[in-house]
Amino acid sequence: MSRGKSLVLGLLVGSTVGAAVTLLSTPESGNQMRVRMRDQGMELGNLLLTLKEDGLRLKDQLKKTSKEGAVLIKELTEEIKNSVEDWKGTVEPHQENIYQSLEQIETSIRELENKLKNQ
Repeated sequence: MSRGKSLVLGLLVGSTVGAAVTLLSTPESGNQMRVRMRDQGMELGNLLLTLKEDGLRLKDQLKKTSKEGAVLIKELTEEIKNSVEDWKGTVEPHQENIYQSLEQIETSIRELENKLKNQ
């Protein structure tokens, strides 16, 4: 938030310095100068109002986006958890068969190694 305050402060200081320089260096009459200063003041006020409204819209959008992101992450986490559970449910019934097949393969390899050593 300090960046926003710095921006507003910079705009105010800049406009004040600009106004002072204009007053000291203008060849216009006092009436013309007042009209121009009033117009510039209104433009500055409108600019500040626009900046404030844009900042509030940005704040609301960020809040909304962060809430949506949190919901999406929660849903994604649930989907991943369900997928892992489904995978476990699919693999676990066959796990014993896989272990038995691996043991048979190991036994066959040992038998082949022993035959090769004996030959």
